[in-house]
Amino acid sequence: MLDSIRRDKLVRLCRDMICCPSPSGHEDRIVNLIRDTMISLGYNEVSIDRYGNVIGRIIFPTPGNRILFDGHMDHVDVSSPEEWTVPPFSGTIKDNRVYGRGASDMKGSLAAMILAAAYLREDYGHMLRGEIIVAGIVHEECFEGVASGEVGESYKPDYVVIGEASQLNLNVGQRGRAEIVVETQGKSAHSSNPEAGLNAVKKMVKIISAIEHQYMPPTHPFLGKGIIELTDIISSPYPGASVVPEKCKVTFDRRLLVGETEESVLGEIESVIARIAEDDPELKAAVKLAVGEAKCYTGELIQAKRFAPAWLIDRNHEFVRKSLDGLHEAGLKPKISKYDFCTNGSYYAGIAGIPTVGFGASREDLAHVTDEYIEIEQLEGACLGYYGIARSVLSV
Repeated sequence: MLDSIRRDKLVRLCRDMICCPSPSGHEDRIVNLIRDTMISLGYNEVSIDRYGNVIGRIIFPTPGNRILFDGHMDHVDVSSPEEWTVPPFSGTIKDNRVYGRGASDMKGSLAAMILAAAYLREDYGHMLRGEIIVAGIVHEECFEGVASGEVGESYKPDYVVIGEASQLNLNVGQRGRAEIVVETQGKSAHSSNPEAGLNAVKKMVKIISAIEHQYMPPTHPFLGKGIIELTDIISSPYPGASVVPEKCKVTFDRRLLVGETEESVLGEIESVIARIAEDDPELKAAVKLAVGEAKCYTGELIQAKRFAPAWLIDRNHEFVRKSLDGLHEAGLKPKISKYDFCTNGSYYAGIAGIPTVGFGASREDLAHVTDEYIEIEQLEGACLGYYGIARSVLSV
């Protein structure tokens, strides 16, 4: 399926995408590249929605299932470009690798999706039914599953493939993520007379200690441990020169397992606080989910609570079996695995209940690093894999 011309085109598209810096909220340049590429490849329909997601459709003559390939276009910032050995937006090729920010996370896989769909229609269009949708998603780094929800609700796919890095293995689940905010209320006073006040930080220390030593998140035999980790703390007023702080706020990063809900996750922390309050009637604390808000390059506001559920599909599900069949036919030897981080699958599988798998080029630990790269062999394997999955699912 991948002759030398197609291989060269795949590497070139990956490099061109890396050369388009696209931090979250500034994906417009890469969107234009992807739109123009899809049009030139003969996609039946190419559109851009209110958030700025770019969606291409390849529609086969016979009705059938609709499979969506999801790949985000945004990347984290390059905080220290001087530490890179190659320019981070150059798409430099060295040692059979393509280097650059977003190479593994996840412009390489997105390039492979775009071309695999077009190549499949060229080779087998008369033998397939249904349609392929390839979606370039904005703001995934900040809002997993939010912008992708717009695509899911608009196109209602029957199956979804998440293209995050999996080393060409087939991932059937992931842990979710929640940002939990705890706030304590005290009473301000001069620090030379602390008895007149109520120190909100000292009250928070009790909560942090109890969560650290008394609260144990659940575990799952396949997805692993549910995790809770303190990520920030701030008192008010700040700076607090000669002032007993009247407020304190902390954020916990909580990694979720299947079945956990907003109510259950917050309720567990509220129970910890209630036990402390039995011995400390002065404790006043509130628990909530963090809310994120940002502006898309289209000008649209994107906003959501920081809660992305976990998901897991049965490895005996028809979609998993067909995906494996397609990957094997493509000459790949995937293992069944999972993501340790959160993905857009939190919407498709975790909220909408759409059968979803993950398959992508490269390794998870190459995301967000200095000198990020993707191996060309992995890039080619991803293109073969997407081609194989779609062919298996859409065959008459």
